[in-house]
Amino acid sequence: MISLNINGVVYQVNVPSMDTPLLWVLRDIVGLTGTKYGCGIEVCGACTVMIDGEAQKSCDMDVGSAVGRKIVTVEGLSADGKSHPLQKAWIQLQVPQCGYCQSGMLMSACALLQQNPQPQDADINEISNVCVCGTYQRIRAAIKLAATL
Repeated sequence: MISLNINGVVYQVNVPSMDTPLLWVLRDIVGLTGTKYGCGIEVCGACTVMIDGEAQKSCDMDVGSAVGRKIVTVEGLSADGKSHPLQKAWIQLQVPQCGYCQSGMLMSACALLQQNPQPQDADINEISNVCVCGTYQRIRAAIKLAATL
C-alpha cells in the first residue's frame, strides 16, 4: 500500500508495482477517469495532471515518482466541474470539438497560469499538448480570458 495525495485527498492504494504508470493508478485504482490515455509515450498530453503545481504527463510516469507529492487531476480543478476560471472560459468560448484532449489541455493551461498569470501568445504556444481537432486558437483565447476572470 502506498499513499497518494490526489486533489487534496490522501488515498491508500494497493499497486501491483511501483513501476505502474500513474495514469493507470488514477484511472483504474482510484477511479478518476477524467485523465485520458492517448499515445502512451508522453507526446499527446491527454494524460496531463499537475504534480506539485507543474504539468506532468502521467502515462509514462511511474507511480513511485508521485509518492509524497501533490497530484491534481481535472476533477480537482473545481468541485462542480465548471467553476474554475479555465472551465468557465472553455465553456464560454466553446473550446472543445471532440473533447478528448481537453482534460490534459486544461491541466497544462492551469499550470501555465499558476506560473504566469498573464501569459502572452508565445507563453501559451509552449504548451505541448496535441489537439487533433485543431482548436488551438480557441484554446489560446480561453487561456487569456481565464487570466482575466
